[in-house]
Amino acid sequence: MSMRNVDQVTRRRITKTGLTANNDRRACPGYVLYAPANGPGDVYLIDEQGEAVHTWHMPYPPGLYGYLLPNGHLFYLGKIRDPQWDRFPAWKRFNGGVMMEVDWEGNVLWEHRNPDHHHDGRRTEAGGAIYLTVEPMEGSLAEKVRGGVPGSDKQGMWTDVIVEVDSKGNRVWEWHSAEHLDFEVDVLEPNMLRDEWGHGNTVVPLPNNQVLVSFRNVSTVMLIDKKTGQALWKVGRETLSQQHDPNILRNGNLLVFDNGTAHRDAFLPYSRVVEINVRSDQVVWEYKDRTPIHFFSPLISGARRLPNGNTLVTEGNFGRIFQVTKEGDVVWEYINPHYYPDPDGTVLNSVFRATHYTYEEIPGLW
Repeated sequence: MSMRNVDQVTRRRITKTGLTANNDRRACPGYVLYAPANGPGDVYLIDEQGEAVHTWHMPYPPGLYGYLLPNGHLFYLGKIRDPQWDRFPAWKRFNGGVMMEVDWEGNVLWEHRNPDHHHDGRRTEAGGAIYLTVEPMEGSLAEKVRGGVPGSDKQGMWTDVIVEVDSKGNRVWEWHSAEHLDFEVDVLEPNMLRDEWGHGNTVVPLPNNQVLVSFRNVSTVMLIDKKTGQALWKVGRETLSQQHDPNILRNGNLLVFDNGTAHRDAFLPYSRVVEINVRSDQVVWEYKDRTPIHFFSPLISGARRLPNGNTLVTEGNFGRIFQVTKEGDVVWEYINPHYYPDPDGTVLNSVFRATHYTYEEIPGLW
């Protein structure tokens, strides 16, 4: 299907589902992998026409997504409902509990469980995994945390711990956010409950013993030196607003989905995708809708740069996955057609994040 670019000033485009736009001359060819956020565990690999070319039926709902490894296997983060389901109000929305590598047919090749796991996890080159967990914060320290909704921490406060395990599940490294976040700088956004200080939502292992991590509740992305535990750089609330899915580009810049629930220079909330020069902390590229409020996902979501220079964007709350060019033209768009009830019973088609793959990266189809 060949179509013109998507009109940027129309009302939100979620009245149709499936493939809604495809400019095959400007869209980056390949496949997109995604899992409906509240689904039973179905993971879809779709082509440019929006057709599913492969589906995995995982034994757990997503906690919160999966991605393909270089060997073509699926690394999947699953959600387990356990006695700690209600440890604090939002936990059941983003907890995980199990990580697994499965082959093309869904056979489990590796599995690791941790009831404290949430949001994100990545397979490591050493054959283990690095992932996000939570731990309770000591009361006297929690009192030092600034910001957030007053009085919303009566049941205590939780903070993030990054955990790395080897291929046998043995813990080989950990990093406690309560020991490294700054009480004066890393202030909770005013719309955030005080039951979590950081709320990590992304963790990425990088070369040279470095780890990229995102903390939504304090609008901060930082690069950590694993040897010292210190931040090599931070991009904070002066630039970001409760972001998701930061990733380092080949040019060294940072690409981020900036959810935009607490912009300091705008009356209405809106989302945008930004490329940031981390050396100067300057935005060097930005995508937002020409009517900003028309592009807005207050939670989840993601952005990934594609081989042809386009950017794949997941407007997560509305299940919208699309490609945008450097010039800001939307040239491919797909709306998740699968709706499921969230933990509170609201029926949604949300997608935590989606990932694009070239033909060469999917050996299972050849």
